[in-house]
Amino acid sequence: PITESHRLFSIAMLRVQNLHLLSHELLSEFERSQTEEQRQVNKMFLQDFCNSDYIISPIDKHETQLISVLNLLSISLRLVESWEFPSRSLPVGSRNLISPKLTELKTGIQLLMKANQDAAEMFADGSPLPLAPTGNYYQSSSMRRTYELLSCFKKDMHKVETYLSVVKCRLFPETNCTS
Repeated sequence: PITESHRLFSIAMLRVQNLHLLSHELLSEFERSQTEEQRQVNKMFLQDFCNSDYIISPIDKHETQLISVLNLLSISLRLVESWEFPSRSLPVGSRNLISPKLTELKTGIQLLMKANQDAAEMFADGSPLPLAPTGNYYQSSSMRRTYELLSCFKKDMHKVETYLSVVKCRLFPETNCTS
């Protein structure tokens, strides 16, 4: 029998997979709309820093395996929350596709955290998560900034998908996950 927690994970996985696929499609579509020269310039000047890089997260597969389920869920939640503000800087069509899906995924992760332990214990220090980026990183409307924004979004949705997959495999080993 499928438990409520298993059902919540399945829904969250579908949501993050959808966002990751959407991020890939939006980035590919954006790249196709540019000339070869513009694509090369964008890639050449792509910043190594994304707004969400301030969120401490595992650096590799081994480190990911060592982190607790609740910490992986917390990191995933913070990554999703870190896109609430920047997603408003995307072109209107993309923004309208992404924003509601981010909200749904955020709610799903919060439910997963609640189902696995009282989330209040994790955030007992009361320190708020900074959601707005520093500086004017996302305020420029240039093509390069849009490329950077879409690239970072794709990277972060891949991270969230990976972390949720690890958590699901730990909690539901019958899903035949491979390490």
